[in-house]
Amino acid sequence: MIKKSVLNNGIRVLTERMPYASSVSIGIWVANGSRHERRESNGVAHFIEHLLFKGTERRSSLDIAREIDSVGGVLNAFTSREYVCYYAKVLDKFLPRAVDLLTDIFLFSKFDPEEIEKERRVVLQEINMMEDTPDDLIHDLFHQHFWQGHPLGMSILGDAESVSGLSRDAIVGFKDEMYRGDDIIVTAAGNLTHDELILLLDQHLSAIPGGNGRTGSKLPVYSRRFELVEKDLEQVHVCLGLKGVAQNHPQRYDAFIMNAILGGSMSSRLFQEVREKSGLAYSVYSYIASHADAGSLVVYAGASPDNSAQLLEIMLRELSRFKEEPVPESQLDGAREQLKGNLLLSLESSDNRMSRLAKNEIYFGGPLPLSDIMDGFDRVSSESIQLLAGELLDNSTLTLVMLGRVGTPAFSFSDIIV
Repeated sequence: MIKKSVLNNGIRVLTERMPYASSVSIGIWVANGSRHERRESNGVAHFIEHLLFKGTERRSSLDIAREIDSVGGVLNAFTSREYVCYYAKVLDKFLPRAVDLLTDIFLFSKFDPEEIEKERRVVLQEINMMEDTPDDLIHDLFHQHFWQGHPLGMSILGDAESVSGLSRDAIVGFKDEMYRGDDIIVTAAGNLTHDELILLLDQHLSAIPGGNGRTGSKLPVYSRRFELVEKDLEQVHVCLGLKGVAQNHPQRYDAFIMNAILGGSMSSRLFQEVREKSGLAYSVYSYIASHADAGSLVVYAGASPDNSAQLLEIMLRELSRFKEEPVPESQLDGAREQLKGNLLLSLESSDNRMSRLAKNEIYFGGPLPLSDIMDGFDRVSSESIQLLAGELLDNSTLTLVMLGRVGTPAFSFSDIIV
């Protein structure tokens, strides 16, 4: 059901037919995100994502909004550290209109100077909004310190200084440099045929130059860091993280299951220990941030200043357990089935299938058979998790960031170990 073609300019097109669906989701992905920016132009990839919706030669921004609304569809975009995606979801009969709309904004946005200035103010407000949202800000601060000195540590949004300094020439220049054929992937899933989509795309995208706009990125260096950020808040927000796994790491399934057990759901160890048993926090969880060549395992919670030391103690204890004792089989089986179930349920949606096609192409060079993924989860054992924990839970990579009225902490960072 999955087909792949490569256009003459290197653009890859992947489709997955879902004949029982009434929708089609289509995305144009550019494998260049914030990690491919220069320090002085940080935020430009995200800024371009905004500007492509501000008008083309054929459509105003209002026309764009009205056209997608008139067919009951969705048109949106997002930027990450390693890619940007522009996507639409429509009823299958409106696929030609969605392709025309997506390719129009992708190729022919005007970058009108007046619109750039208006949208610059919008992006600056988005940055301010994050600054005012501590449970979002803490994660941005964490990655800045965890990947300090590396492009992965730069904010996806940029900061007020870098966004304010972006000229029209710099914005258009980045797009021309980075939106090249070898870095563009079009994925679609739903009730469509591959050949139909190729005909639609070829007439629109054939003018895009081939080649690759990316430059090589050095591997990040892990190190041990501690940062206290004073802010007048009711809670202290805590992010504690260590080395994680890259997207194609051979033990990624062990890492996924370890994270699920640690803080991936309401039944996880952290949720039960921090919230249910101790009542220390409303929000507590863990996650894995994986990139092409590196990754992090991060634990987050927010607690009152008086309870932050106890919160940190529980976080460290629960991390250390993975090195010190095997995961019980019942807990391992529960986490395994949780992740397999989440994946299978997500495949009922055309937009999730569309995203999965793109991410597998970016990180693995092609589709991953569902059976291989299920086998990957089934191969995970208590012993393999313990071995991975011994590798990842390395004190030399431990980074702790605390945001709020932290004052003088009731502990010494030099004594913190997992």
